[in-house]
Amino acid sequence: MGALACPGLILFTWLTAHCSHPQAKGFSQEGLDASRADLWASANTSFLQDFWCQPASQLSRDQLSALIRRMASQQMLLKAWQLSCLANLAARHGLQGDFLLHPPNLLLFYNLGKIRGADCRAFIRRAAQGDTELLANLPDQRATLQRSALACLGVPHLRLSTSDLLLLGVLVCDMDASTIVTSDPHVLQNLQRCPRLTPAQKAALNTLLASGRTMLGPPICWNLEGLQALGLLATYISSSLWMQVQEAVGLDFFGSMVAACRAGRLSQRDARRFVTSFLEAKAKSMSSRPKRDAGRPCVQGHITAATLQDDLFLVHYDCSQLESCLGSLVLRANLNPLLQHPLPSECQRVIKAKLARIYPNGVPEEQLRLITSLIYLYSHLEISQWNITSKDTVRDLLASDVALENQTEAILQKFLDHRGNITSTLLEAIGGSRLCWMSPQQIQAIQPSEFRQARALDISSCPQSRKDVLYSKAREAFSNARTTASYYHLIRPYLGGAPMEELQHLAQTNVSMDIHTFTNLNPQVLQSLSVHNVTTLLGQNVGDLQKARSHPTISSWLRSLNRSALGELGLDMDPASPTGLVPSTTGTHNDPWTSHPAATSGRPENDAPTAGSPPAHLGCLPLAVALPSSLLWLLYQGTLGPGWACSQGTCTVASEDSAALEGRAGRQPKPRTKN
Repeated sequence: MGALACPGLILFTWLTAHCSHPQAKGFSQEGLDASRADLWASANTSFLQDFWCQPASQLSRDQLSALIRRMASQQMLLKAWQLSCLANLAARHGLQGDFLLHPPNLLLFYNLGKIRGADCRAFIRRAAQGDTELLANLPDQRATLQRSALACLGVPHLRLSTSDLLLLGVLVCDMDASTIVTSDPHVLQNLQRCPRLTPAQKAALNTLLASGRTMLGPPICWNLEGLQALGLLATYISSSLWMQVQEAVGLDFFGSMVAACRAGRLSQRDARRFVTSFLEAKAKSMSSRPKRDAGRPCVQGHITAATLQDDLFLVHYDCSQLESCLGSLVLRANLNPLLQHPLPSECQRVIKAKLARIYPNGVPEEQLRLITSLIYLYSHLEISQWNITSKDTVRDLLASDVALENQTEAILQKFLDHRGNITSTLLEAIGGSRLCWMSPQQIQAIQPSEFRQARALDISSCPQSRKDVLYSKAREAFSNARTTASYYHLIRPYLGGAPMEELQHLAQTNVSMDIHTFTNLNPQVLQSLSVHNVTTLLGQNVGDLQKARSHPTISSWLRSLNRSALGELGLDMDPASPTGLVPSTTGTHNDPWTSHPAATSGRPENDAPTAGSPPAHLGCLPLAVALPSSLLWLLYQGTLGPGWACSQGTCTVASEDSAALEGRAGRQPKPRTKN
C-alpha cells in the first residue's frame, strides 16, 4: 500500500483489519481494545478540527467519550454546527453527566433538564468558560442557559455578588444593563470577556464607572495602571467621563492605546472608538476657545515624518490642522505610518481628499495596499479608476473590516478585468461574508475546481439571492462526490440556497442535518416542507427545534403548523408566548434543573432510537455497515478522487490499493443530479 500520512486512512485500515474478524472488539460496546492505539483519543488538533457527526454516530459510547475528552484536552474550537450535533450524540449515549471532562463550548448545547440540580453550580461554572456567541442561532437555548444560571444561584438576583459573578463568567454578557449597574464592581472582570457591548450595556458600564464604586475610584482619581487593567472596556468610556480624568493620566493612556494600535495589538476599530470619544472630550474642554475652521493656517507646525512617530499626534493635530499642516510630499512618502494611527472618520476624509489631489487619475496599486482603512469612503466610480492586477492587492483591500458591498464588488471586478481569476486561496482570503457581496456574474466566474479546493465558507449572513447563486455554484463543484454522505458534507455550508427538491432528497438519505444549518435554510422553501420532511431531515437532531423555536426562520414555520403537528415535534401552543409556542417539558419554568441522578457510567438513560434516526448497532458488523464510506469524511475532509489522492497533499494511495479499499467499504448512491 502507498504512503499513509493521513490519520483517517490509518484508522480506516486498522478498523478494516480488526472488524473483519468475527471476534474483533474494535467496534464493540466496550470500545477499542486497551492494548491497541486509540486513534480517537490520540488524534492531533487538525485531525479533530474536521469532526463530523454523521460518521461519528457509528462510534461506541467509550469511543465517543474518549473523543470528547480528547477535544477538551486539546482545547478544540469547534463550530456551532459541529457542537450542536455532538451534544446530541453525547446525550444519546448518556455522557452529559461527565460534563467536567467536556469542552466548555459543548456544555452550552446540552439539555439542562438532564443535569442534576446538585451539579448545577459545577455545570454553570464550566459552561461559563465557553463562547455564548455560538448560540446565536439558538435563542431559546441561550435564554434557558441564562435563566438556569440565575435559578442555580437560588433566587432572582437584583445584585450579583462577587461569588455569583465568579460562577456566571461570560454569561453576564447576556444580562440586562440594570444588572450590571447594581452588581458587585467585580462585574468588570466578567464584562471584559464580552465580544462587544450593546448600547444599553455601554451606558450601564459608564454609570458604574462614574459611581466610583469600582477599584478605579471616581474618574478624578483614575490612574494609568487602573485604566490599562480595564482592557477593551476602556474603549467604551464616554467623553463625559474622559473630561473628568486628570489631563496627564488621560494623555498617558491615550499614548499607550495608540502605541498598541500601531503595533497591531489593538484593532483599528476598537482604537478608533476610544480615540473618537477621547478627542470629543478634548474638543469640549476647548469649546470656549476660538474655533478653527478648515481654512485656518497651520498653527501647530508642519507635519514631518518625525511628527507621525509621536503617539500623541492626534492630540496635537485635529482634523482641521491635519488639512492645513500635512503637505503632499510628506503624505506620499509617509502614508503607511500616518494610517497606522486610528484616525477619526473626519480625518480620514481629509486624507482621502489629499490623495485625490495627489493622484487625480486614481491611487496607484502600490499605495492601494496601504489605504485599507479608507476603503469604505470610495465610490464605485472612484474604484473604477484603480489598476488592480495582483490577488495580494485584492486580499489586502478586502481583509479590512471596513469594506462594504459596493467596494467589494468593484474591487473584484477591477481584478477580473485585468484577466485575474478567483483562486481557492483568494476565496478563503475573501471569506464567506465577502462572497455575499460578489455579483452573480462574479460568482459564476469561479471555476468549480477552485471552489472544491477551498475550505468550507460560511455564507449564513448572505442575502437569499446570493445564497441561491452560491448553492448553484457549490452543486456544480460537488455533484461528482462519490457518495451521498460525502456530497452532503461538502454541500452543507451552501444549503441556504437549496430548493425544496434537494432538501426532500437529503431527508430520504438520513443526513441528520444540524440545527445551525437548518436555521439558515431558505425560509420560503422551509414553509413548503412537511413535518415528516423536517423530522427525517433533522433525524437525531429534531429535538433542537425547542432550542431554536424563537429563531425567525423556525418560528415562521412553526406558526404554520396545527396543534397536532406541533405535538409530533414535542411543542405546544402558548398564546402568551411571543412566538405562540412553548416547549413540552417535565420541569418547571423556575427550576430547570432535575433531581434525578445523571447517567455517568453504564448504558445511556434511554436506549430508544431518536426520531428520524435508526438505532446505532454498536456490535462488530460487516465493514460495509459498521464503517460506511461516510466515515472517511470524518477522518479526512476533501473529495476523494478515483486515485484517493488527498487534495492538500498529506496522503496518497496507489490506485490499485484504492480499488481494494473501495470494494471493502462499499458504495452509496450518488446524489441526484437536477436538470
